Amino acid sequence: MALKATIFKAALQIADMDRNYYGEHALTIARHPSETDERMMVRVLAFALHAAERLSFGKGLSDEDEPDVWEKDLTGSIMTWIDVGLPDDKRIRKAAGRSGQVYVYSYGAAHGTRLWWEQVEGKLDKTRNVTVMRLPTVQTRELAALADRNMRLTCTIQDGQIWLANDNASVEVQAETLKAVESRAR
Repeated sequence: MALKATIFKAALQIADMDRNYYGEHALTIARHPSETDERMMVRVLAFALHAAERLSFGKGLSDEDEPDVWEKDLTGSIMTWIDVGLPDDKRIRKAAGRSGQVYVYSYGAAHGTRLWWEQVEGKLDKTRNVTVMRLPTVQTRELAALADRNMRLTCTIQDGQIWLANDNASVEVQAETLKAVESRAR
């Protein structure tokens, strides 16, 4: 018998002063049986960083043709594709061809993320719509401690600084940019 996803609920308030975005989201998060609290909370953080009206969680681990988080326009075209973890370069390049913007939030042991980045960096040279961020292990583990079946979270973003908090704790996340979207000359 297959294990079922565990359902988490989150009331997420976002104050993103960098994008001038302020909103409340009632999230239902299906945590795959093989997914950790750390990975799930990185998905929640990615959602908060890109919050928009049509942003939603994809099937992620359950379906390799869907990202962890995505935004589609009214025609069904993928505007934003977001993966968390250490996806292989083929998946990232495929996502870059299918969507307007791709974001990867890598996390895990520092040695592992460095090794992963060394393997994929050169293979992403020609992708112009991909941004890759690295999240420090200590901070993603602190995010995992915020996980609860019924969460009330606030996310504040200002001047590139990110805080995710519940009623008992606050985690400052300092994302490191490994690859940024190339700006187009005008």
